[in-house]
Amino acid sequence: MPQFRLLLSVLVLSQLVALTGCVPAIVAGAAGTAAVATDRRTVGSMIDDENIELKASAIIGTDAELKGVSHINVISMNGIVLLTGEAATTEARDRILTHVRGVNGVRRITNEIQIASPSSLGSRGKDSLITSAVKSRLAVTKGLDAGNVKVATEAGAVYLMGLVKRSEGDLAAELATGIDGVQRVVKVFEYLD
Repeated sequence: MPQFRLLLSVLVLSQLVALTGCVPAIVAGAAGTAAVATDRRTVGSMIDDENIELKASAIIGTDAELKGVSHINVISMNGIVLLTGEAATTEARDRILTHVRGVNGVRRITNEIQIASPSSLGSRGKDSLITSAVKSRLAVTKGLDAGNVKVATEAGAVYLMGLVKRSEGDLAAELATGIDGVQRVVKVFEYLD
């Protein structure tokens, strides 16, 4: 499998160079290729997760009854779906859960949807900064491959997902706790040991 990932990485990078010749695209492509090369999921699982996120988000986004009363983030890792955000009523939240349960490939749902009005853009901006800070800290930490940890933040709560060893998950949670603005850390890991 490592040879396949290396071959895939080389092919993607060579296509970027051939098609664009643009340095920013090459750098972005190399970063994406490195993420694929270090991800513990199979390529098929990565594609399935992307499809789950796209399908679930599309279904939620096109539901007229949910427009204006919800703000939902869908994150999938190895078929485990994390739902964060806000729904104005329990009925809206339950409708969202029903939609996501109907998406092929969903193994389990971790429901972190709060019953509240949709968050403001300012609040989402603060959450994005926290996510960036957590990812940066994980990236520079020895003994932890940040490519195996997905990070999401909602209302100051940091959610960590991935296929990790328990020691890696504990280290990632400890590092996230120390970031300014983090209210709590929620581990949604699938453990390898």
